[in-house]
Amino acid sequence: MLTLYDYLPSQNGWKVRQLLQHLGTPYHSVQISIFEGEGQTADYLRINPTGTVPAIRLEDGRVLGESNAILAYLAEGTPYLPADAFGRAKVLQWLCFEQERVESVIGSLRFWTLTGKLPNRPQALIDLKRRQGQRALGILESELATRPFLAGDSYTIADIAMFAYASRAEEAGFALEPYPQFRAWIARVEGQPGFLATMYAYSIDPYASKELR
Repeated sequence: MLTLYDYLPSQNGWKVRQLLQHLGTPYHSVQISIFEGEGQTADYLRINPTGTVPAIRLEDGRVLGESNAILAYLAEGTPYLPADAFGRAKVLQWLCFEQERVESVIGSLRFWTLTGKLPNRPQALIDLKRRQGQRALGILESELATRPFLAGDSYTIADIAMFAYASRAEEAGFALEPYPQFRAWIARVEGQPGFLATMYAYSIDPYASKELR
């Protein structure tokens, strides 16, 4: 059985849980206490050298980290990843966009806000990320005005990946009222069969207010 190394409040972890839910794939979950330093133990670094979650271990012992790489692996041969080369490349385009312009920007601001770390961050950095976040939301608004899903007419892992943090932008201090096409896309994702609505607040972890080790 596949093993998922996870941390429940992580939206990167949610991505993988969501795809596994869609696929009906059974898995064993191992929770990693990131803020207590468990991600930096020698045992876990052999699984994922960055010390982050999620990561997976296959039945044959091979391991894989990085949420979007895991999505691409698990979606192989399923409707969530196109079979044609161009369709796959479009999905990969949005997976890259999500990591560079959404997870690292909106995701960071959300994390700092919800764990009380925002006042400890340089104001110039906060301002930069807010501008970058507005830019990313504007791009998504424009693109989603032309089609129902990110990579085309069908729901794919590009939508799962983007939804994880982009849909939580209000928790990072972004107003979503100016983005009706984006909000309509959120509703379409939430309307997918098997949508995993359960998400976990950082408040469930008493150590979440600590800085990552």
